[in-house]
Parts: sequence; C-alpha cells; structure tokens
Amino acid sequence: MLKYLEDNYGERATIGDKGHLKFLRSECARLQVLVDKQKELTAGTTDDEKKSDVGSENETDEDDEDDYVDILPEQIKKKQAKGPRGSVSAEAFGAFNKKEDFKARVVPKSDAAKKAITEKIEKSFMFGGLTDKEKGIVVDAMEEKQAVKGEVIIKEGDQGDCLYVLAEGTCSCTKVFAGNTEPTFLKQYQPGEAFGELALLYNAPRAASIASDDASLLYVLDR
Repeated sequence: MLKYLEDNYGERATIGDKGHLKFLRSECARLQVLVDKQKELTAGTTDDEKKSDVGSENETDEDDEDDYVDILPEQIKKKQAKGPRGSVSAEAFGAFNKKEDFKARVVPKSDAAKKAITEKIEKSFMFGGLTDKEKGIVVDAMEEKQAVKGEVIIKEGDQGDCLYVLAEGTCSCTKVFAGNTEPTFLKQYQPGEAFGELALLYNAPRAASIASDDASLLYVLDR
C-alpha cells in the first residue's frame, strides 16, 4: 500500500508513515519474543498440566500487558514528536456546537456535467469504495472550477478545506523541503486523479503546492 501511494501520489503520501512502520515492526519483534518464551514454558507439558496452569498463565499475560502499557505511551510520544502532521481531527459536539442532521450540498449542474464528473471520480481510488448512491451525493456536491496556466490551486502551508478532481489539463505538484529554498518537483497529475484529500482527513496545513500547467478544468468538493 505504501509503495502504491508513493508511486501514484509522490513522497507526500508516505511522509510520517515510515516512522510508524518502524515502530510497528519493533513491536512485532518484541511480541514474538514473548510468544517464544511462552512456548518454551509450555513445551512438554500435558493437557492436564496446562489446565492447572491457567491461573499462572493469566498472571503472566497480565504482567506482559502491564509492561506493554508502560512502554507504549512513551513510544507514542516519540512518534508524535517526529510526525509532520497533526492527528485526525474529530468534531466535538456540546452546548456550543449542536450536532444536527447532515444535509449534503447540491450544486446545480447539467446531466452532461454530472456524467463527466462521475466518469472522473470512478477513475480515482479516493471514491472507489462508494456505492452508486454515495457517488451521486458527491457528484451533486461538486463545483466546477476553471484554472488558467500557472495558477496556484493549492499553496503549501495554507489551511485547506477542499479536494480537487482533475477533469482536463495537467497540474504539477512541488514541495520545499527543509534546508532548501527552491521547490522540488514531486508529481504531475493527469485527468481523473484527485488531490488535496489530506485537508478533508487531517487538521493540518497543505503538504505541498499544486499549480496548473495549462488551462485546466477541475471539480471541487468542500470539506
């Protein structure tokens, strides 16, 4: 999955994930050691002996779990300190923010425009898991945007609130990495591809800049 995202969406798709992957691998190795020790303790015992040791085995498991709980928060703190993104945001509801029934936005458009948008989002993996009804809601909510050559659609560091599906033209993605003053080219988007989705999922600024290479047509979905 990481390779697929990196190949199709550039380095921005896996920034922050490799540290998490390293942490998970170290946890797998640590847990495997515990499993091996448990196997050594039970090797050669009869079924009756195993049943009689149920209590002690549970105590061992609890001890192991306590060790894990002691270690995990510190590991998480280290991981969060290294990551470039904030955590996934969740809406907080209370006296000052009443939860209401969601009503999807509907932007009037022709049947031809709906058909064109549907064809484009069906090519995007972002919408691959939606039902036909859900895709219809997305299509109705999307708004058409025309971009001229050189127009900056997404600016690195800005707070984002929408994603884009490219219908016509191409767009280039660049990022200024730490220690550099000039942007590094990451990817060129082709018709049917989506970008800006991180703004819908994370409470974080835009990870890169995206500009139109020529006159482009995009469909916009707000948060």
